[in-house]
Amino acid sequence: MSASTIPRRTFLAFTAVMPWALRASAATTIPMGIEIYSVRDELKKDPQGTVRAIAAMGYQGLEFYAPYFEWNHAQAKEMKKLLDDLGIHCFSTHNDASYLDKDHIQNAIDLNLNLGSKYVVMASSQPEPGLEGWKGIAEALDFAAEKLEPAGLKAGYHNHQTEFTPIDGVRPMEILAKNTKPSVMLQLDVGTCLEAGSDPVAWIRGNPGRIHSVHCKDWAPDKGYSVLFGEGVADWKAIFAAAQSVGGAEYYLMEQEGSRYPELETAKKCLEAYHAKGF
Repeated sequence: MSASTIPRRTFLAFTAVMPWALRASAATTIPMGIEIYSVRDELKKDPQGTVRAIAAMGYQGLEFYAPYFEWNHAQAKEMKKLLDDLGIHCFSTHNDASYLDKDHIQNAIDLNLNLGSKYVVMASSQPEPGLEGWKGIAEALDFAAEKLEPAGLKAGYHNHQTEFTPIDGVRPMEILAKNTKPSVMLQLDVGTCLEAGSDPVAWIRGNPGRIHSVHCKDWAPDKGYSVLFGEGVADWKAIFAAAQSVGGAEYYLMEQEGSRYPELETAKKCLEAYHAKGF
């Protein structure tokens, strides 16, 4: 099949994946960060102390979740200085859909630039009913991408169970993937994908060059998300192989919604389990 017979969006997706595949083959590891929601209660009590603690564990970066949007720019710059002092990075931020609308996106741009973030991820959306509603979310993501890209930032979307639950036989994530610019990252939450009955490896392989980050949240039918990394049903070896060879993975994020251990201990145990498995 010649390039002229391939649909334009598909062609762009495949050409986009090539440099990522080369980078993955040349790199020994993808950096492992943490979704800061995993230690949300600790963060409320002591933001800087919590960031110091996760850096001391060996995490290489983080993703700040929605409350960061309430910071003023001086607070964001202060946090960036701490990250620099610790030698870790803010890979991305986790945002409500409203943060990326026309009234708020400039604030998102400024805060993310102050934090040194690269991806501004929509992680909560309220589409109108039906598949047409999801096309509206796709339009909102493309709007955000167009506003973010001149500042050197990228838009992304983070799935929950809803996006992998079919409507009239079609999963909303398929609508988002097909109706957004190839530059929009499809950030994969593994646990919610599994709970909805979808195959994360197949999803990655079906969307080459779009899975720039993976939320490493495990899941088990009997214990839900309370399991630590590696205790659930996720096939992490296959997931990471697909993410690095096809998906375009730039960074991973450990995520935990609450286990049998306190938050910081949970974060430490998950990272230890990740390394114990040879990743």
